Order: sequence, then C-alpha cells, then structure tokens
Amino acid sequence: MKNIISLILFTLLLGACTQKEEKVESDVYYTCSMDPQVIESKPGNCPICKMPLTKVKKDHSTHEGGLNLSDQQIQLGNIKTDVLTEHELGDEIQLTGRLTIDQNKQWSISSRVMGRVDKLYIKNIGEPIKEGDVVYEIYSEDLNLAAREYKLALDKKRSLKTESFDIDKIIQSAKNKLKLYGLTDKQIEKLNDTDLSNDLFKITSSVSGIVSSVDIKEGDYVMEGGSIYHVADYGNLWAEAQVFIDDLSKVKEGMNATLRFPGLTEKKVESKITFMNPELGSGTQINLVRVEVPNLDNRLKVGMQVDFSILLNTKSVLALPTDAVLLEGKGASVWVKKGHNKFESVMVHTGLETNEYTQILHGLKKGDTIVVSGAYLLNSEYMFKKGANPMEGHDMSKM
Repeated sequence: MKNIISLILFTLLLGACTQKEEKVESDVYYTCSMDPQVIESKPGNCPICKMPLTKVKKDHSTHEGGLNLSDQQIQLGNIKTDVLTEHELGDEIQLTGRLTIDQNKQWSISSRVMGRVDKLYIKNIGEPIKEGDVVYEIYSEDLNLAAREYKLALDKKRSLKTESFDIDKIIQSAKNKLKLYGLTDKQIEKLNDTDLSNDLFKITSSVSGIVSSVDIKEGDYVMEGGSIYHVADYGNLWAEAQVFIDDLSKVKEGMNATLRFPGLTEKKVESKITFMNPELGSGTQINLVRVEVPNLDNRLKVGMQVDFSILLNTKSVLALPTDAVLLEGKGASVWVKKGHNKFESVMVHTGLETNEYTQILHGLKKGDTIVVSGAYLLNSEYMFKKGANPMEGHDMSKM
C-alpha cells in the first residue's frame, strides 16, 4: 500500500513538472531563416533547404495580425505603400507584336544632280545626322556649270553702271537652280568668293535622325534622284500586332492599349490604337493593329517584342496592383498601414483581375493605405516573429 501511494505521488509530480515545462516553452518555436513558412515545435532541420532550424520566441508586443517594423527594415525590405483608389478594369484581350520604324519619320537623302560621290562623311549604319551637317561631297558637271553661271551673272551685274532688271532675273534663276541641286543659301552666298577650280561641292542634310542604311560607296556615280542614305527618327516608333478574326469586332481604333516589353519589366506605355488595316492579310484570317510609342530615352529598339493589353467593357472600380494581394488556401489578404511603421494583415474579397490590377469587393475602403511592394516580406517577418501565419486569425465566412 505504501509503495502504491509513493508511485501515485511520483506520477503527479512528474506531470506537474511536464506541464510547467510545456508552459515555459509554449512561446518558443523553431523556424528556418530561408523558409520562414516552416514552423516546428522542436529543433531539427528544415524539410525544404535542410538547414538547422532557428529557435525563436514569439512576439506578443503587437495584436494578432499586426506587425511593427523599424525604419531600417522598411528601407531594406523596399516596403512601398499606395492609397486605394479607383481604376478602369474590364475584359482583357492580349496580343503579341513587334516594334517597327514609324514610316512617317523615315527619309531618304538623295542626290539632286548626276555626279560622282567622292567622299562620304557618314559611313556606318546607326550614326546620327543633324540637319545642316555635311554628309557627302560630289563632283558634278551640271552643278559646276550652274555655279559658274551664277558667278558670271554676279560679275556682269557689277560691271554694269546702271541697275538692270534683266540681270537680276538671271541671277535669281541661277540661284534657284543651285538650290534645286542641293546647295543652301549660305553656300550660294559664298560662291562669289570661292575658287571653283576644286570642282567638288559639299552637300548638307535637310533632316535629322539616325542612319538606317548607306546606299553607295565613295567613288560611285549617282544619277539624279539616286539614294545616298536612309535616315529614320527613332524617337517615335510603331508597335504592330495581329488580331485574329474572332476578336476583330471587339477591337476599334481609339481604344486604350497598355504596352509592356519583355526585358524592360519596369517600362509600361499607355497609348491608343491609331490604325487598323482595312484588309485581312493575304490568305490569312488576321488583321494588323498599330499603336504609336514614344521613345525619347531610346531604350526601345526596332524588332523588340511588345505585349499588348486591350481592355473592353471597362468600368471604374476600387482596385490594387495584383502584387499587393496575397493569395493562400484560406483566401486573399493585404497589408494595411495603420500608423508609423505599423501594419496589419486584412482579409479581402477580390473580383476582376486585369491589366496587373485586382478589384477589391470587400474588406477595404477608398483611401486606405496599402502595401503594394514588399507584402510577401511582411508575411515572412510576421511568421518569423509570431510563429504563425497571419491568415490564421481571419474568418472568411464574414466576408
């Protein structure tokens, strides 16, 4: 009997110690710094990366679902916020196309007179040309003869003792011919004091742009109207895509289009459809649509792929950037800024998702400050500090 009583007392004492120990350790858990979603009640290795788990004590300094960060954490985590406002969302048509040269911003620098091109000042594709730059030198009998006629007319006028209307007409006619041959007013004015024994004339460009082709070599003879260079302005490009016949009735000129460029993920252009080909491609069931794209920083290149996003049946709704919405098995949530460096996880009910924005039906109100960059980092920080997923405290049935 004495032994039975002793055994009972020992069992009760052991149970009390175990309960006390469990109570002391109830605020301790083990997680992985690389995979904070891993939460274990005992030490060991991470089942994902196999690194030893880190012992962490739960943080009870904030309420359930809340998180306080330091200024340094916000800076290092690139935490950015934005105010919840209305955006235009609707049905989305996605197209893929290419950037091309704006044909309205492409020119040919041609010879206006027959002759031999003795020197090219621009020899490589991609070099810039400015209006007024000397681009080539030409030997031309026609141009040389016209210059001599002009000088003779000027000499004749100086030799006359009285004003002559006829000689002025001859001078003006000779000047007009030189301008038609490609000389500028400034060059013509200098002819009076120029020795024409060289027989070579410098021709300047009347346009500015980038050389897209060099059409002759030094020493080549060129006919009147023969092309010397092709020049294009790359400050404005065309984005062209093909629309299948099933979507032709939905897409119209003047519709808004959002353009994105693989390789330049941060660049986005909002524009309008400026042209739709009135004819289907030969032997195909597709049509061409075109959007003008400004390229003032010259980051876009001809031939680059373009992803089109065209919205139909748009309406104005409360929406957030899609990256701000965290989706898990229990639903969707966002992080709301509640004060200086204070954030709270809030369950939301979402709707339309187009053009990188997601409609918010319930859970937020217009004007709320939402974390739009770094939401996943906040989730990880919460799990690391609290040892629980912030979604666990939400009740989806109330949405």
